[in-house]
Amino acid sequence: MKNVLGLPVLLMIAVFFVASCGNKSSNMVSSKTGWNYNDKQLGGFEVPSYEGQYVGPGLKFVEGGTFTMGQTDEDLTYEDNNRPRRVSVSSFFMDETEVANVHYREYLYWLKRVTFSDYPDIYAKALPDTQSWRNAMQYNEPLVEYYFSHAAYNYYPVVGVNWNQANEYCQWRSDRVNERILIEKGYLKKNPYQVSDDNFNTKTYVIGQYEGLAGKKKKDLDPTGGGERNITYQDGIILPNYRLPTEAEWEYAALGLIGRNPEPDSKRRRGEEIVTDRKVYPWNDNNSTRNGTRDSYQGEFLGNFRRSNGDMMGVAGGLNDNADIPGPIYGFKANAYGLYHMAGNVAEWVLDVYRPNTPMDADGHRLFRGNVYDTYKTLDDFTFDEKDSMGRMPKRLVTQEELEAKRKDYRGANVIGFLDGDSTSGFVYDYGGSKGSTLINDNAHVYKGGSWNDRAYWMSPGTRRFMQAQHGSPYVGFRCCMDRLGSPTLHTPGGNYFGAFGNKIRK
Repeated sequence: MKNVLGLPVLLMIAVFFVASCGNKSSNMVSSKTGWNYNDKQLGGFEVPSYEGQYVGPGLKFVEGGTFTMGQTDEDLTYEDNNRPRRVSVSSFFMDETEVANVHYREYLYWLKRVTFSDYPDIYAKALPDTQSWRNAMQYNEPLVEYYFSHAAYNYYPVVGVNWNQANEYCQWRSDRVNERILIEKGYLKKNPYQVSDDNFNTKTYVIGQYEGLAGKKKKDLDPTGGGERNITYQDGIILPNYRLPTEAEWEYAALGLIGRNPEPDSKRRRGEEIVTDRKVYPWNDNNSTRNGTRDSYQGEFLGNFRRSNGDMMGVAGGLNDNADIPGPIYGFKANAYGLYHMAGNVAEWVLDVYRPNTPMDADGHRLFRGNVYDTYKTLDDFTFDEKDSMGRMPKRLVTQEELEAKRKDYRGANVIGFLDGDSTSGFVYDYGGSKGSTLINDNAHVYKGGSWNDRAYWMSPGTRRFMQAQHGSPYVGFRCCMDRLGSPTLHTPGGNYFGAFGNKIRK
């Protein structure tokens, strides 16, 4: 027996009783204490039924796994900055396309409407650098003037956005998506008059510092409570934040190795624990930049890139990639995960801070460099501090004393430089140049994938470059991702479920 969510039978029965009994004492019972859940007479500890993680707008599911991260082609630049190594990536969701001009203008419109009267600098700091198009030996003024603002380029990828701006967009998008979910479910009403600190922020709402135009409230089963409460994370409705992908996630998603599994997991079969061969590019044509399928698209380019010096799109009447600058976000073939432009069009920011190499003995699970640990500010009574002028909950860095009390193996909140090769990390890497002059620093962030202005070499997901966080470029855009919570597969629970529940429960 199974249900549409792949939940074990006994849990399904328990959820049924919760749904049947409403706010009365339920038969959903703790297997450890024997106490009823959702029973106001027994303290009111709530365990709402969970229907699974909602897939946010624009996202595709990327089932995680292990792969060989790193260089797949020749190291033509001789930088030796991505040696192959085995890593594992947890499942996650990723934007099927780059963020487009129209999406970023939507963000700017909201900032101007909500913050401009009190904090015009916030809007100004979010503007993309349209002057990044300027080049001493090119006539690019039409792109400076129109590429970001004109309707002709609505669904072309936004460029000139720096790493800091991309992260702010992710935070804004997280709040807007969660606000919409709460409106659709009736817990909030539409409120077009938000301004300054009185705007919806997910964390601020959850802890009760934002009311907005309240809709229905969740019944509070705590006998000492106020009878009603806001939705919390425990209700399973609110989504985790959108964010930039890590470098490992981006490279894994770009390769789309699920398309190389000879028999992938399905309703009828277990799936093979094997990938047949490595890939140079995101598409399945292993070493070619052209479509090899014998159909009407045979021979067409699979990505938007520079073919050679002076050749950006081919010959009139037979344009090879039909784009001399960035092309529309759906303009080329998607990879096996359904992701567009994971090679060519624009390169993309990722979350990681750049270092030339990671030690080969570093833990290869959820690999990431860039951690700076913080926590929400609290008052003496351990309640949260007041929200800030933007309506967000203020944070502070975790202290050394807090880390030492938890017996951590590092001595500070900022661990960006952990084992990075400087003189304090256990081994030394020569960054080149005199001390203090190197661009390899904590402000340097990785971007991946080739752009419309790059040769095919840079379209291999294993290549990597970096740029300072405050810099924008006409060759670099971004896309967002979101954590997958719970099971690493989309429609089944974690584990294989032997014994009482039979084999793996499937949708």
